[in-house]
Amino acid sequence: MAQLQACYQSTAMPPPADIVKVAIEWPGANAQLIEMDQKRPLSSIIREVCDGWSLSGAEQFALRYADGPQLYITEQSRGDIKNGTILRLAISPARAARQLLERIQSHGIDARLEALKELAKLSADPTFATEFINMEGIGTLARLVESGTHFGEMLAFTLTAFLELMDHGIVSWDLISLSFIKQIAGYVNQPMVDVSILQRSLAILESMVLNSHSLYHRVAQEITVGQLIGHLSNQEIQTYAIALINALFLKAPEDRRQEMASTLAQKHLRSIILNHVIRGNRPIKAEMAHQLYVLQVLTFNLLEERMMTKMDPNDQTQRDIIFELRRIAFDGENDPTGTEKRKAMYTKDYKMLGFTNHVNPAMDFTQTPPGMLALDNMLYLAKVHQDTYIRIVLENSSREDKHECPFGRCAIELTRMLCEILQVGELPNEGCNDYHPMFFTHDRAWEEFFCVCIQLLNKTWKEMRATAEDFNKVMQVVREQITRALAMKPPSLDQLKNKLRGLNYSEILRLRQSERMSQDDFQSPPIIELRERIQPEILELIKQQRLNRLCEGSCFRKLGNRRRQEKFWFCRLSLNHKVLHYGDLDESPQGEVPFELLSDKIPVSDIKSVVTGKDCPHMKEKSALKQNKEVLELAFSVLYDPDETLNFVAPNKYEYCIWTDGLCALLGREMGSDLTRSDLDTLISMEMKLRLLDLENITIPEAPPPVPKEPSSYNFTYNYS
Repeated sequence: MAQLQACYQSTAMPPPADIVKVAIEWPGANAQLIEMDQKRPLSSIIREVCDGWSLSGAEQFALRYADGPQLYITEQSRGDIKNGTILRLAISPARAARQLLERIQSHGIDARLEALKELAKLSADPTFATEFINMEGIGTLARLVESGTHFGEMLAFTLTAFLELMDHGIVSWDLISLSFIKQIAGYVNQPMVDVSILQRSLAILESMVLNSHSLYHRVAQEITVGQLIGHLSNQEIQTYAIALINALFLKAPEDRRQEMASTLAQKHLRSIILNHVIRGNRPIKAEMAHQLYVLQVLTFNLLEERMMTKMDPNDQTQRDIIFELRRIAFDGENDPTGTEKRKAMYTKDYKMLGFTNHVNPAMDFTQTPPGMLALDNMLYLAKVHQDTYIRIVLENSSREDKHECPFGRCAIELTRMLCEILQVGELPNEGCNDYHPMFFTHDRAWEEFFCVCIQLLNKTWKEMRATAEDFNKVMQVVREQITRALAMKPPSLDQLKNKLRGLNYSEILRLRQSERMSQDDFQSPPIIELRERIQPEILELIKQQRLNRLCEGSCFRKLGNRRRQEKFWFCRLSLNHKVLHYGDLDESPQGEVPFELLSDKIPVSDIKSVVTGKDCPHMKEKSALKQNKEVLELAFSVLYDPDETLNFVAPNKYEYCIWTDGLCALLGREMGSDLTRSDLDTLISMEMKLRLLDLENITIPEAPPPVPKEPSSYNFTYNYS
């Protein structure tokens, strides 16, 4: 059949736009090679194919792809058929659904098992799923689960089919009965359950919680956090268990989230994740990294209430916290007996503590963010790291050279900055894996992070010899130090301290100067001219690199699949840069994929344009409305003759830039990605520095030197004797 495919893909003359040459298979018969007219009704083509094999009842048949997911072909999807595609004549979705529904209710165990196995595979097809659901198939599967008579493989296939069918969004999760939820929860709560059943049960419960507010309450009543945490020691189901914990955490009412967080802390969730997942003996996959990121975001979001709570200057309890900060810092001093003297002394102390409002420092905490969260951080530092707190306060309060670092003002602004950097209060992004291992190494990670950063701020203030007028400049440097250190993903808070020590003020200046040199070269006309001469060579070099990467190819995730059951496809450019080859894969490849395994291709000469983001067809579809900004920024499509598209969602920003640049280069258009601009600046800077190496410390004139006067006589020569 591969020869048939090759034969149909190597036609001398391109076929008409509405004609597609395909091969159609039927068990026990020779394949039919037909020219499918896309203007003809699909039913007419199927009838013609059935006549070729003398099959009656053409209305009982349909066409499916022979390879890959083997989806049914409908009038809506037939436009995706390419020349050389191998199709298969199969019974229609309605007939297949009816037969499978009868077989899974039969009395023979073997027959039911085979039917459920086939159902689990077919349920991923939206056409079949619609027919099966219309026959009350989901209710039948639910009753099989509720009966409690299915075990082992039979139950695993039943749950797989149920989850696949519900995942199409055709029916509402709210229709699920309480007895079904209890049965699924029972599999999770049992100590000895098959891994495949446990995985599917956790995934079903996660979908219930995320898709239905009423089901959240039912699931929360049946499942305890302690039971889920107990599953984290099993590497096969860790991701599913954390995903369900995150779903329960995300959908919990605000008044219950703190309670749930306390339960998670009591059950030592953080240390279990640290020991069994982050420091486990297996690499962390993308889905697990995403779930850790979600848990990190949800944990930090617990701070939002305090962050948005203003201090009440008349609340004595809140004012007592400020008194406590003053007492810890200046404990050795006796309070004067007189009210006026005490008031004057307190004002002096509050000034030394660095508050903006010396008379009533409570007013410093009326802005949100950071609100009361800043005061919480300051109190934690004063009580848990008392020596550090006293040192910072007294060190600066005793200075008289206008270079004192105002602790109170700095702590408030630093808290606001950390909330912005860690996006406290924002929902997690789908597809983001940006978790930080160090936040799982301490029960009070937020407060400890603040304590590290306030010491950094104090140190940077001294290195910059700053005064009150330089406050904003210092905060900018500190933000840069923190973001650069976080980007290195230190595994612990101690490692974070080491990274920050290496990023002192002089190093930040050096990095800024280095980056500035790469962006802003000398502006004299000769240097500008040299840059303009070099740029075409560098652009050609970048273009060749992009095309070479396209020739190596990349793996892309299929959109619309659940993350833990990912499906992939691969695309690469032919070595002569004339054809794009692509095809489906069962799993993510470890290296290059040979051209022979990629069944489809697009001639580069047929490509009309490349579109990105919201202009992509797959970002305009209804299902794409659920996609967030992360996915939108990684989407691009190839539009080619006659009116067809090849849709991509890049795995990351780097691959997105590589492919959009490479495709634009193939079409003779400008490569406009951020990566190209960055590479261009870097390479031009390196090349110019190499060419100007001998000119170091030599001033380059703005204008060329004057031409010398002509000699009085041209009567001179070189004597080579």
